[in-house]
Amino acid sequence: MVIPRRKFWAAESGAAMVEAAIVMPLLLTLLLGFVDFGYAFYQWNAADKAVQAGARLAQISSPVASGLLLEARTPSNSLDVGKAVPANALDSTTYNYICNADGAGTVTCRCGANATCKDTTADPDAFNFIFSGGGGRAGMQTFLPMLEKSEVQIQYQASGLGYWTRPNGAVPTITVSIVGHQFQFFFLAGLLGFNNITMPSMLSTVTGEDIKSTFP
Repeated sequence: MVIPRRKFWAAESGAAMVEAAIVMPLLLTLLLGFVDFGYAFYQWNAADKAVQAGARLAQISSPVASGLLLEARTPSNSLDVGKAVPANALDSTTYNYICNADGAGTVTCRCGANATCKDTTADPDAFNFIFSGGGGRAGMQTFLPMLEKSEVQIQYQASGLGYWTRPNGAVPTITVSIVGHQFQFFFLAGLLGFNNITMPSMLSTVTGEDIKSTFP
């Protein structure tokens, strides 16, 4: 039986299936995109919590920069022993220790620009404690499991606080940062070929008034 051409072009049977075949990939991509970007937002929040936890651990434990324990120990005038360190006392010898790990996990510290540091020796155990936690305390990686050691930076800067001959050294300003961490995409990477994107740097800054020469 031959269907007249005019009737053939006017037929609508199967139209819904064709429309669904066109629209479904777009809806699926949109849905999976929401899931992926929701996961990216979760990673952002996890990173924010990780730097807060890392800063708190750095605040109450042994410094990664061992030389920090030597800062503000001996005043030029012996009569100043036990007195508060003036803010301008460290102007000529301002310390700025920056500590991080390489891809192999080796921890090093360096002295920042325009700063003078007494000793840039790094304590890897102190870094690992901040990164992984211990003694019942959660570390940075607990909150962000995909975090790499090489993405963590811990900085100790002069704050002008504390007193001469303080047993645990000077009172620093501590900044814990996550740098270069990648947002992970799953569905969009497979469907549209999206590459992972670099998360903006996250940081948390505290005053190290509780810093100790031993772990808690």
